[in-house]
Amino acid sequence: MTVDSSMSSGYCSLDEELEDCFFTAKTTFFRNAQSKHLSKNVCKPVEETQRPPTLQEIKQKIDSYNTREKNCLGMKLSEDGTYTGFIKVHLKLRRPVTVPAGIRPQSIYDAIKEVNLAATTDKRTSFYLPLDAIKQLHISSTTTVSEVIQGLLRKFMVVDNPQKFALFKRIHKDGQVLFQKLSIADRPLYLRLLAGPDTEVLSFVLKENETGEVEWDAFSIPELQNFLTILEKEEQDKIQQVQKKYDKFRQKLEEALRESQGKPG
Repeated sequence: MTVDSSMSSGYCSLDEELEDCFFTAKTTFFRNAQSKHLSKNVCKPVEETQRPPTLQEIKQKIDSYNTREKNCLGMKLSEDGTYTGFIKVHLKLRRPVTVPAGIRPQSIYDAIKEVNLAATTDKRTSFYLPLDAIKQLHISSTTTVSEVIQGLLRKFMVVDNPQKFALFKRIHKDGQVLFQKLSIADRPLYLRLLAGPDTEVLSFVLKENETGEVEWDAFSIPELQNFLTILEKEEQDKIQQVQKKYDKFRQKLEEALRESQGKPG
């Protein structure tokens, strides 16, 4: 809330500001991930799949890729024509995710043995993953977008339905940032190979699978209850912030009144 120090333009009441904060706290939770950069980000459909490259073409592309890769994260071609390599995925999730409650972090032993720690407890909790967190994955040329999403969720022990998430490729073109939603059958490593190792040319982003409206049926009752708990906490935080601001403003007004009363007219 902005208040003119001259008091000539008036100011909002505490009730009005609290009501506005309630609305903000409830709507912020479900905001569109692209709204912040709407003027710069343009979503376009993914291009149609071209003919599969030959083995010789793949080998040439991998050799060219590896000569430009400076971080020892090159691709390796196998005898059967498949290849392996690395991709980095930026996490841009605006909503909280659901994870098991009271579970220790996954160890190297768990990862090797493919232990599913999420299955060891029925307790659930929700929290926000850090925006712009980056996860590096070692995948194969046969790994699909669907498998990448599921792999990311396992690494963070997220138990939400994978269909709630989508993988986008982000490219820079003509001074614009373009997001293209990938289909679940696309193969990210092949896209990485075609674009080269420069992440400014191409990068991958995990976001909510926006459908225009929140699909409440996709959430379980415990998830919805956790969301309400988070919103209630946000509301209480907003209330305290507004009250502190209002008390400080009132204190300044009272000080100004006392000073004016002590001066001769």
